[in-house]
Amino acid sequence: MTDNKYTYRYPRPAVTTDALILRKETAEILLIKRGIDPFKDQWALPGGFMEMDEVLADACIREVKEETGLELEKLEQFRVYDKVDRDPRGRTLSVIHYGFVGKEAMVKGGDDAAEAAWFKLDQLPDLAFDHSTIIHDFLILLSQSR
Repeated sequence: MTDNKYTYRYPRPAVTTDALILRKETAEILLIKRGIDPFKDQWALPGGFMEMDEVLADACIREVKEETGLELEKLEQFRVYDKVDRDPRGRTLSVIHYGFVGKEAMVKGGDDAAEAAWFKLDQLPDLAFDHSTIIHDFLILLSQSR
C-alpha cells in the first residue's frame, strides 16, 4: 500500500502507538529502556510507529512483541495523546492501548529497546516523552473503575 496517488497541501502528523501492559497481581507495569535517540537510555512505554498497512491495535501488539518479546492477542484502546511538542522528532499523535498479563509474563529487550523490565507502579523511573502523564492518567481511570 505505498501508492502515493494523492497529494495534500496540509502537513500530516506521524502516528505512533504505545502500550500500557500491567501485571495486576503485582501492581507492575512493563517499560523498555530506549536504545536509540531521542531519549536514548531512558525508560518508556513500549511502542512505535504504525506501518501503512496495519491497524493501530495490530501495530501496538507488533511493537510490544518486537521490543519485549511479549506476545499479546488483544489490547484495548485507552486514549490519544496529541500535545504539539510531545515528540522532538516532529508532530506525532500517539494512540495508547492497554492490556493485562499474569505475573508469569517474561520479557527481554529487542529491536530498538536496549532492555525491557517490570516496574512497581509506585517506583517508576523518570520516563521519556509524556509517558509519566499517560501512566498517571490511566491509573486515575483504573482507580475510578473500582
